[in-house]
Amino acid sequence: MATEKIYYQDAHQAAFQARVLSCQPGKHGYDVVLDRTCFYPEGGGQPADHGTLGDARVLDVHEKDGVVTHLCDHELPVGAEVSGHIDWARRFDHMQQHSGEHIVSGMLCSAFHCDNVGFHLGADTVTIDYNADISWEQVQDIERRANRYIWENHPIHIWYPSPEELAALPYRSKKALEGPVRLTEFPGADLCACCGTHVAASGQVGLVKFVGWQKFRDGVRLELLCGQRALDHLSACWEQSRQIGQSLSVKPEASFAAVERMQSELLAARERAAGLEAQVFAHTAAEYAGKGDTVLITAPLEGDGVRRLCDAVAQTCGGRCAVFSGTDGAYKYAVIHAGQDIRPLVKDMNDALHGRGGGRNGFAQGSVQARREEIFLRQPRLRESFAQGSAACTAEEIRAFFSRR
Repeated sequence: MATEKIYYQDAHQAAFQARVLSCQPGKHGYDVVLDRTCFYPEGGGQPADHGTLGDARVLDVHEKDGVVTHLCDHELPVGAEVSGHIDWARRFDHMQQHSGEHIVSGMLCSAFHCDNVGFHLGADTVTIDYNADISWEQVQDIERRANRYIWENHPIHIWYPSPEELAALPYRSKKALEGPVRLTEFPGADLCACCGTHVAASGQVGLVKFVGWQKFRDGVRLELLCGQRALDHLSACWEQSRQIGQSLSVKPEASFAAVERMQSELLAARERAAGLEAQVFAHTAAEYAGKGDTVLITAPLEGDGVRRLCDAVAQTCGGRCAVFSGTDGAYKYAVIHAGQDIRPLVKDMNDALHGRGGGRNGFAQGSVQARREEIFLRQPRLRESFAQGSAACTAEEIRAFFSRR
């Protein structure tokens, strides 16, 4: 016997009485069938309702051949009368998202002569795919139009047309339909075949906000928030802007301009720092000119600073150069010996210093997990020089470091 579907009679009804027709143990609980229900089963891209039947929690709902099955967390006696209560906040959220999606999809498909080829009502956002190349600016224009329509509070019209009426109607549908077709219409915005639950009038959607746009296959994929979700998102964005504005001593609406100004100042500061860094590297290279194999340990360098410093010194020292940059216990390194194969040396160094990395053609880079003293293991003079703050060593002092290769 088919289940009486109260959610189609009144999508706003949240409580009901029903009789238990069957209760069978399943993989994840008990499958309960009632004579009537307010619980909407998963379908048409809309998730199932949750709630309670008596003292049992309803975890999921499915429909097959007109029979609605409720997955409950414990058994209900067959023949018993039970009180059902749906999670109204969850239901109304789904109604807002689904109805909002209909309004924007109707407008988009009409404006760009395309189809909605994918719809998913997720826990965080609604994802919609369209088979047309629609720009973000065009999407924003539809958003403005949709919100005006919502605030005009147009009543919804849901009905089952006769086959003759259906044949003459320009309704949206992703697939050919057989049997009675349930049409959901927001007059002037959308007419679509749909089995989901919807608000009574467009005003209950509240507002819509697109929050994502990307190229997808032959069209675009949009992310949409409606109703409470959209309000929560905008409130969070405003609070973030308020905090940024407070930090920068500007009004929230001026925070973007303030951030742009700071970015320009930061870029200029970085360019000045890069110039000073280049001067320091050149000075260091001149200081160790002709001194042979050289090891340098520095404070953390940004970007490719380790490689650039190593390259500058390697060009003047007349031997191999190794630069370790970081804090004691964790260093990035670069090793250069032009025209030589240093891969065996780097492998041994990585093994000894818990490192990883490599290279070729006389250049290698990577990182090690070691203290400064460990880098020059068994070299007392080097340990003394570190204690005195020296960061460089001559060929004789690092013989053990390079002697194996």
